[in-house]
Amino acid sequence: MLDLAFIREHPDLIKEVARRRKTAVDVDALLAIDSELRTVRRQAEEQRAEQNRLSKAIQQAGSDKEAREGFIQQGRVVAATLKELEPRERELEARLRELWLLVPNIPDATVPEGAGEEDNVEVKRVGAPRTFDFEPLDHVALMRGQDWLDLERAAKIAGSRSYILKGEAVLLDLALMQFALSRVVRKGFTPLLVPAMAKEYCFIGNSQFPRGREQTYALEADDLYLVGTAEVSITGMHTGEILREEDLPVLYVGYSPCYRREAGTYGKDTRGILRVHQFEKVEQYVICKADHEESVKWHESLLANAEEIVRALELPYRVLNICTGDLGDAKVKGYDIECWIPSEDRYRETHSDSYFHDYQARRADIRYRDGDGTVRYVHTLNNTALASTRTIIALLENHQQADGTIAIPQALRPFLGGQATLGKPWR
Repeated sequence: MLDLAFIREHPDLIKEVARRRKTAVDVDALLAIDSELRTVRRQAEEQRAEQNRLSKAIQQAGSDKEAREGFIQQGRVVAATLKELEPRERELEARLRELWLLVPNIPDATVPEGAGEEDNVEVKRVGAPRTFDFEPLDHVALMRGQDWLDLERAAKIAGSRSYILKGEAVLLDLALMQFALSRVVRKGFTPLLVPAMAKEYCFIGNSQFPRGREQTYALEADDLYLVGTAEVSITGMHTGEILREEDLPVLYVGYSPCYRREAGTYGKDTRGILRVHQFEKVEQYVICKADHEESVKWHESLLANAEEIVRALELPYRVLNICTGDLGDAKVKGYDIECWIPSEDRYRETHSDSYFHDYQARRADIRYRDGDGTVRYVHTLNNTALASTRTIIALLENHQQADGTIAIPQALRPFLGGQATLGKPWR
């Protein structure tokens, strides 16, 4: 979230940011509640101070019964006033927080204007889409040909957008996870295996709630939710902590299964494993000091790490600078990497790279003490190192061979026992 004092001082800027980001938030209502809360809070504090004064006066009155009774009577009046003020104070605090959490972050000047994904700006392309000398197949046909995919039995188990990987596809999935982890760990990142379930405050701190609540699976009996990214759990790790400046930056690379309801996507990308409810992901995460240039440096560095992984897998891709209307509420700036999908004759998103300044840190209360002893909110960043299903699609379709086997990129072979190909000839 943004600093409330900043919102008070720049209401027109916040309204303009919300308009540019296509975000609904009533700034005037927020400020009206904030103003009333400050008044009620001041009145309550004055009454509490009066309560303390009267309590001391009662003690000092000693044997003077008349004075004591007078102070006690005044205390009853103060208590009655507080009984009215304190519930109102709590109510206003709750209403203020509800609106405050909806206020979007301020995008960087380098973020392009736009209404949606069609207005994202291409930064660069790397690698040329492959020209096949045979009729290429999509990932579903390739996997069915090798008996690597069972969608029907998965639907019987868990409904639509579910899948069962079989045989060498399972080994490929695990190899990709190990490959991505090893690459990022080499960069000095600490690997984490984090819980796939988290409490509500983790999602609020990570900016997934309140707007993204409909995309999560709730475990109501346990007051937990299934995470859609390791980022949620990693943010929760340091909630309420004050870190030391000398320990920054903190570099994590987290692995977790990920769960997404895909609400609002009925009829969209229903074939195969492109848009599914469960997958695995390796996520890069950085906590650094509160400095814009530091955030920008790490943002570009995380992108470079992800690009290195995609290039090592020999996949054609492009990088997009995400526009204001597609950026989401929390991000200062974001890049997407899209890999080429031959069967669709287009690029599809496989990686997202974002920085937030102190927006997440304020929500999660993650701070550090600088060299002067001042306590500040940290800056946070995250980036997809590799997501399982979409990477499997890109790899199978781009590296398919005429006989239905899959050529394995050189960099991935050590994680598959040195194999140069997967599958048996079947076409």
